[in-house]
Amino acid sequence: MSFESFVDKQIREASERGEFRSLPGFGKPLPDDSAPYDELWWIKGKMHSEGASVLPPSLALRKEAEDAQEAVAAAVSESQVRRILGEINTKIAEALARPPAGPPLNLTLFDVDAVLERWRAERKLP
Repeated sequence: MSFESFVDKQIREASERGEFRSLPGFGKPLPDDSAPYDELWWIKGKMHSEGASVLPPSLALRKEAEDAQEAVAAAVSESQVRRILGEINTKIAEALARPPAGPPLNLTLFDVDAVLERWRAERKLP
């Protein structure tokens, strides 16, 4: 005769009823356990799942500048291009006036007219 505790019985019965099938991660493999232990694993996982970033301010601004270039490429009007470049140029100008902590910024203001000229050429606009 096997010994089954009250808790084990509850778990077994819930499993038989299929109550665990709707849990997130059901049927997926466990994460790789061969990596070295990281005490902050759960914080990093939470930040990753929420899309949070911990880049130094200068690198974060560089990333925003790259994203702005992609947004310009996808823009549908000149006014949208001007708005995107105006916003990022404001941030870059503030950072150039008071350099943020971290690695060098290595950014200059976008030349709005030159970017608009390239944007028009790509779309064969006058």
